Amino acid sequence: MKTFLFRSMTGIFFGAFLAVVFTNLYVLSNDSIMLNGTLFLKNSLGSIFCGWFFTVSSLYFENPNLRLSQQTALHFATVIILYFVLAFGIGWVPFNLTSFFIAIASFLGFYVIFWTSFYLYFKRQMKKLNEELELL
Repeated sequence: MKTFLFRSMTGIFFGAFLAVVFTNLYVLSNDSIMLNGTLFLKNSLGSIFCGWFFTVSSLYFENPNLRLSQQTALHFATVIILYFVLAFGIGWVPFNLTSFFIAIASFLGFYVIFWTSFYLYFKRQMKKLNEELELL
C-alpha cells in the first residue's frame, strides 16, 4: 500500500508538472495572455490522471506471481484502455478513424521503445549485480 501511495503521488505530481509546462509553452509560443479556464482545467486534470495511471500501472511488473509476458499484457491493456478513454473524452485525439489509427500507431511505437529500453536497462543491471556477486 505504501508503494501504491508513493507511486500515486509521484504520478499526480508529474502529471501536474507536465500540465503546467505545456501550458506555459503554449502561452509563450502564442503570445497569449488569456486562457480558457474550462479547457485548462480539463486538460490539467487529464494530464494528472494520465500521470497517475501510468505510474501506478507499472506495479504489475513488481508482482512475482506473474510472468513477464503476463505483466506486459496487463500493463499494456490497462494503459491503452485508460489512455484512449481519456484522450477521446478530453479531445486530445479527434474522434475519427484516421486520428484513431495514427494515435494507436504512435502509442504502440512509444510503448515498444519504452518497454525495450526498460527491459535492456534492468537486464544490464541484473548482469552487473550477478558479476559483483561472483566476486564476493
